[in-house]
Amino acid sequence: MSGQTVPSRSAALQWRCLPFAALSADTLYRLLRLRSEVFVVEQACVFLDLDGRDAQCLHLLGEVVGPDGVVHLHASTRLVPPGVDFAEASIGRVVTAPSARGGGIGHTLMAESVRQLIALWGEQPIRIGAQAHLEAFYNRHGFVSDDKPYIEDGIPHIEMIRR
Repeated sequence: MSGQTVPSRSAALQWRCLPFAALSADTLYRLLRLRSEVFVVEQACVFLDLDGRDAQCLHLLGEVVGPDGVVHLHASTRLVPPGVDFAEASIGRVVTAPSARGGGIGHTLMAESVRQLIALWGEQPIRIGAQAHLEAFYNRHGFVSDDKPYIEDGIPHIEMIRR
């Protein structure tokens, strides 16, 4: 499954799921730039995104090739094996490009993330650390609150699980 391009509902959006070592320099740059654009700049949150876990994870990339042939990263998640962030497998670093929002790409991203995670490691509970204001969004994908809210990097979060 790794490295496979999967057809999406939107013909222009293509999915790739790659281990860290398979990310080209250009792809890694686009990924880290998008995460920085959203998590650091847009959310005005100073934190260390490069936490040492990327190499242990797979990276789901939702990309669009523009008419000029340039690849644009529209969405991404980090698929985390069991035992790295939590006892359960996890989906983290959920991010969509501001320019790609408004058409349901976040929901498509989460559905594809769950599908890929199950294809990689089998049907199992999935635990996430979600920004608290997105609880209803994650509820739509089968996640339910499993803990009291906590503060991470100055932002209220909540642990959620999909059984």
